Amino acid sequence: MSNYKNTLEQNVSNIVPIPEETEKLAKTIIDAAYKVHSTLGPGLLESVYEKCLIYELKVRGIKFWEQVDIPIIYGGLNIDAGLRIDIMVEDAVVVEIKATEQHHPLYEAQLLTYLKPTKKRLGLLINFNVPVIRQGIKRIAL
Repeated sequence: MSNYKNTLEQNVSNIVPIPEETEKLAKTIIDAAYKVHSTLGPGLLESVYEKCLIYELKVRGIKFWEQVDIPIIYGGLNIDAGLRIDIMVEDAVVVEIKATEQHHPLYEAQLLTYLKPTKKRLGLLINFNVPVIRQGIKRIAL
């Protein structure tokens, strides 16, 4: 039991917090999502919310890339698996946009799948098809 406790304490002490700049960036993205949702409300296509969120990021002077391909390396091969990040913000935060009636755990798994090969530590899953946007935001950190 003592060895387990020591290992657990070492693992916890090795956790590095998300950088403050990345946390501030995440708050800015969430503020932009609030603006989009308060303006448009729920019920539109995912692509509409994506374009509007991109507009809000531009207005705020935030650098981003949209529809970023994620290569998968397996056995030395670069496999084009068709994986794409909706928005990569400042090369630090992965944003996955949804416009679905119900949340599914698969969406979180998808975001985790995007974080791992890109070696990014923070992702935001934003579902705009909710009555209150706060209910549609899920933060995932590695």
